[in-house]
Amino acid sequence: MPFFATIAHLPSQLKRDVPQILKLAGPILVGQLAVILFGVMDTAMTARYSTDDLAALGIASAIFISIYVGLTGVITALNPIAGQLFGAGRYSEIGEEVRQTFWLSIVLSSIGIFCLLHPEILISIGKLSPNIQEKAKLYLRYLAIGTPATMGMRTLMSFHNAISRPKVVTALQIFGLGIKIPLNNLFIFGGLGIEAMGGPGCALASVIVQWFWFLSMLGLVFWHPSYEKFKVFEKFTPPNWQKIWTLVKLGAPIGFSYLIEVTSFAFMAIFIARFGVQVLAGHQIISNMGTVLYMVPLSLSVATMTTVAQRIGAQKEFEAEQVGWSAVIFTVSTSIILGVLVWVFQDYLLNLYSPGPEARVVAKQLFLFIAFYQAVDALQVTAAFILRGYKVTFLPMCIYAISLWGVGLAGGYLLAFNSFEITPEWLIGAGGFWMGNSVSLGIAACGLLWIFRHTAKKFEAHPPEVKA
Repeated sequence: MPFFATIAHLPSQLKRDVPQILKLAGPILVGQLAVILFGVMDTAMTARYSTDDLAALGIASAIFISIYVGLTGVITALNPIAGQLFGAGRYSEIGEEVRQTFWLSIVLSSIGIFCLLHPEILISIGKLSPNIQEKAKLYLRYLAIGTPATMGMRTLMSFHNAISRPKVVTALQIFGLGIKIPLNNLFIFGGLGIEAMGGPGCALASVIVQWFWFLSMLGLVFWHPSYEKFKVFEKFTPPNWQKIWTLVKLGAPIGFSYLIEVTSFAFMAIFIARFGVQVLAGHQIISNMGTVLYMVPLSLSVATMTTVAQRIGAQKEFEAEQVGWSAVIFTVSTSIILGVLVWVFQDYLLNLYSPGPEARVVAKQLFLFIAFYQAVDALQVTAAFILRGYKVTFLPMCIYAISLWGVGLAGGYLLAFNSFEITPEWLIGAGGFWMGNSVSLGIAACGLLWIFRHTAKKFEAHPPEVKA
């Protein structure tokens, strides 16, 4: 069907597709928000402990997230692979894909542990005091302990999303949040004979929850009869390097795309640290708030990827494209509304973090950006996840590298540090990085939507064979 005919049918498409997406996205969003509240609580509680600890948390969390999303992004290749198999009704083959993903997660865990134990080069870029640097290193050492559980849990999450069972993961994530709150309070501020740890105490609390999640989910899949048809634990299989290589070929660009996206933001924090602890603390608050808002389009995008993959597996290529366009329109519209609400209620939202006076001033100046880029951020993430449902990941990775690193980070650096002495005063400092990031997301969104349009037509003209 021609593109404009597709647009003409959008009302009926939205009525059909949006409820399907929301059915999956609702539980995913709740679970993601529960996890993100970990970061919100870490930031808010550490801000009450000390500004130095908040600065250390900002640097350490930026480094951890960069490593985490890069490695777990590779694991998420299981989602479109298993999703297409699920759409094709080939349930028993999914178990083997899960087992091979576990083998891959072991290798990736080793890489993650090494990086978390040796973060000196990245921490030194921020040029912070030795005390703050040591706190950041301790934070990352604690998180290294939980890396195997994190990777294993990500494997099981991708499996559950692919088979349209996100509610199971959500319930566990909410329960984990209930454990995290008292543990945070205990380790940050001390009690029951435990000395106050400050910011690093957040990491120790997270590690305990991460192992709880993984072991609980593993037990559920092993014992519950509803998982028998997937044959995850039917037998032990050694590493199948062909299947693992398929996962890597699909997942490595996803992981690298995540890495590009997050490091462009993480290095913002590292460079912003040069403007002082108060500026970094203000940036950390806005960054944390932006992460919470991002969970809405991210959850809708994950649900869209699963739905698109299942449609392709069922050989309904045209419906897959329709789902994609419905998701683009609905997700962007929702994010625009969120941006307006953020701007209107900025003072109330800022009060939730109780920042110091100087950090508050910095955060206040950055609200314009966090409200503005909701739409372009939603557009790019939706398009990216649609393409992952099609198993298209390499070209999106290239677009991310050019736009987010080349325009966002490099351009933001030039603006923030007034490299050409033409930067407006209001963009010198953290604002310059946020402007560069916003523009780069818009560029990425345009490129990804173009690829989606051409990929969808290619699939409709020449439907592919569904392969594991």
